[in-house]
Amino acid sequence: MQIFVDADACPVVRIVEEIAKKYGIQVILLCDTNHVLNSGYSEVVIVGAGADAVDYKLISLCHRGDIVVSQDYGVAAMALGKGAYAIHQSGKWYTDGNIDQMLMERHLNKKARRSSGKNHLKGQRKRTSEDDDRFAQSFEKLLLMLLQGETLASI
Repeated sequence: MQIFVDADACPVVRIVEEIAKKYGIQVILLCDTNHVLNSGYSEVVIVGAGADAVDYKLISLCHRGDIVVSQDYGVAAMALGKGAYAIHQSGKWYTDGNIDQMLMERHLNKKARRSSGKNHLKGQRKRTSEDDDRFAQSFEKLLLMLLQGETLASI
C-alpha cells in the first residue's frame, strides 16, 4: 500500500505524512511545476504544468489497495475505478456508493454557474484546526481499517 497525494495546494500534506510515518507507509506527493514541494519523508513527483497533468500522472501510478488524497471528485472516481481508496481533504471518504452523486452535483453546479453568468466563486472558508483534526481522525481510521484487512464495503 502506498499513499498518493494530489498535493497542489493541498492543506493536509503534513498530516498525511505524520500518520503515514507512524505506520511506515510510503507517501508520494504529486505537484506541478507551479507548486514545487520539498519533503523530508515523502517522495515528491513534479509533473509538467498543464490542465490535469498531475491528476493523470497520479492515476497512472496508483494501484488497487493504495490510498489517494484529493479534493478532485474526478480523480477520486478514477482511483476508485482502479480499486484504490480515496479521501477528501475534509476527511470524507469517496466510495462507490457516493461518488456518482458527488459527480452529478459537481456537474449541476457547474451548469448552474454557466447559465447564471456568474463565473466567480466566493472561495472556500478558512481552514480551521478542527478541520485538520477531523481529517486526521478520518484518515487514520481509513488507514487502520485497510491495514487490518477490512474494506469500505464492510462498514
